[in-house]
Amino acid sequence: MERRLKDRSEAGRLLAHKLTGYANRPDVIVLALPRGGVPVGFEIARALNAPLDIFVVRKLGVPGQEELAMGAIARGGVRLLNDEVIEDMRITEDEIELVETREREEMERRERVYRGGRPAPEVQGRTVILVDDGIATGFTMRAAIETLRKLGAARIVIAVAVGPLSTVEGLKREVDEVVSVMTPEFFYAISPWYEHFPQVTDQEVYDLLEMAAPQRSLMATME
Repeated sequence: MERRLKDRSEAGRLLAHKLTGYANRPDVIVLALPRGGVPVGFEIARALNAPLDIFVVRKLGVPGQEELAMGAIARGGVRLLNDEVIEDMRITEDEIELVETREREEMERRERVYRGGRPAPEVQGRTVILVDDGIATGFTMRAAIETLRKLGAARIVIAVAVGPLSTVEGLKREVDEVVSVMTPEFFYAISPWYEHFPQVTDQEVYDLLEMAAPQRSLMATME
């Protein structure tokens, strides 16, 4: 195994170093996938002098094997399904609908809790840097990409700390740019690539967004 990242903050600083070309640009916004992407996105937004917000996407886990993705959902009714997994596991449409209903409720809860009543950011015509602490299949990221395209984002940049080489290469064909810290060829989970990888809480997400709020206000005056 290659060297491990110390934590999500280090991952964010390393990614920010690769994104310096986007610094101090009023069209740029950093959108982090909660929960784990938010500490990473916070460091990127701070380094680039860019506003930070969240982009909530939910994985649809296989019933009884929730870590295995059978798809993902995002706002605006976006739903991507992994037909291969669904067929192999013989998952019914009723089972998919049940999982999707539960995950849409959680997605809406997180939107309310994390934003504290603030509206979702405007992305039309903007450069969006979409951030996560790691990816596996890439399904949640693809759901986010599809939604951002529908919302009129002018340019989409993926910033992910670690992910399998095959997934990262696949995403490069779907967005304008992908930056990463580590892309191991042999990959089975995100956590082994970090020395410190605790679960991020709702409160931590809220606090980081609040800390970034002055930055959001500053950028709003520049537009």
